[in-house]
Amino acid sequence: MEKYLICMDAGGNIDKKFLKENSVCFVPMEYNIGDELRICSGIDPDSDMKKFYAAQKEGKVTKTTQVTPFGYENYFKGILKNGYSVLYISLSSGLSNTYQSSLLASRNLEEEYPNQKVDCVDSLAATGGIGVLVHRAIRNLKKGMSLKDNANDLRKAASTIHHYFMVEDLMYLKRGGRISASTAIIGQAFNIKPVLEINKEGKLITLAKKHGTKGALLDIFERFEKTYDPKSNDVIYICDADCQDKVDFVKNKILEKYPQAQIYTDMLCPVIGSHTGPGMIAVCYIGSK
Repeated sequence: MEKYLICMDAGGNIDKKFLKENSVCFVPMEYNIGDELRICSGIDPDSDMKKFYAAQKEGKVTKTTQVTPFGYENYFKGILKNGYSVLYISLSSGLSNTYQSSLLASRNLEEEYPNQKVDCVDSLAATGGIGVLVHRAIRNLKKGMSLKDNANDLRKAASTIHHYFMVEDLMYLKRGGRISASTAIIGQAFNIKPVLEINKEGKLITLAKKHGTKGALLDIFERFEKTYDPKSNDVIYICDADCQDKVDFVKNKILEKYPQAQIYTDMLCPVIGSHTGPGMIAVCYIGSK
């Protein structure tokens, strides 16, 4: 019988209990809080995340370092040498070069491990969107689906993932080159909150500009209503950059209308939080095209 493990990117969010119970592998990634080097391991306590976002509020610079092809090779080898193949779910190629790096590592390992395979899937997603795909991959694995079929199913599902999110501090979008300095300054002055998404090419785009946090949250919920399938067996992820009040607001709105919805909440990983800042919230799920 084919043996393979599900492996996820550090740019994704996953419920820590689910990760442990289902032996999901997690490629770690380094990040910095000022001069302090830390590692995102997937099971980091919320206290670490709170420290991360508190540091951002204090003005400390936070940044991440991408995993190199060599880093991927070393990680995948630890799995392959034990006789397992790998189904790796990567951060969107539209946001990072990690997918290309994992592909290069996979090709470099083919000759050394001819009986195993590393199948890399471009999630076209980030944060909770990757988490949604990991849940689906584990479900497929438990059903006995082959590595190839599981990977192909995830690629199809990736085109129907929705990410709707808002940011509180526009200066993080400015630093990432997403908006101009003048737009950020004017937006901050007039309390403008952009609603963004990761589109079907896996790239970040702005959908709307709302006045105030509540207006942006309601806009996200309205977009969710238009695209969510109540018959779906897939989970919903709500990820936040240390803003539990926003999580409660959105979660309660969803459950009021869709009480059967399977919702997971998780504090936003530092790999994404470095670029969005404190106060960000995202709703991620598989929905209609």
